[in-house]
Amino acid sequence: MNIWVDADACPAVIKEIIFRAATRSETLTTLVANHTMRIQPSPWIKFQQVPHGFDVADNKIVAQCEKGDLVISSDIPLAAEAIEKGAIVLSPRGELYTEANIKARLTMRDFMEGLRNSGVDTGGPNALNQADRQAFANQLDRYLTQNKPNKI
Repeated sequence: MNIWVDADACPAVIKEIIFRAATRSETLTTLVANHTMRIQPSPWIKFQQVPHGFDVADNKIVAQCEKGDLVISSDIPLAAEAIEKGAIVLSPRGELYTEANIKARLTMRDFMEGLRNSGVDTGGPNALNQADRQAFANQLDRYLTQNKPNKI
């Protein structure tokens, strides 16, 4: 099992949780982004930079993830594609996306996008708070405990 991180939109505080968990559990973790970023030195943490462009990082993650991998992203279409390949997806707010709930999330996302495109101000997500960070850390720890990671 590997962890793939949609790193362009992943909050720094969530990346820090990911780094600690990857090192502690010795789980190969790859951050994918279209801009350079600093990552802590670790044999368990890798970075892949992709060219700028719409969904380039998402497409790279989907192309590389495999059944049993964990993808960390708040991007619902990316989550749906990763789940089709057999991956599990965890949002930075600690919500686990699975086959059981992704269709409803995708439908709601498309509905809200339609409202925004028609001029309705739907607002944005609330700021990430301590409860969100704790929910994410708990879900990540639970997942890593239940799934044996691939060793380097």
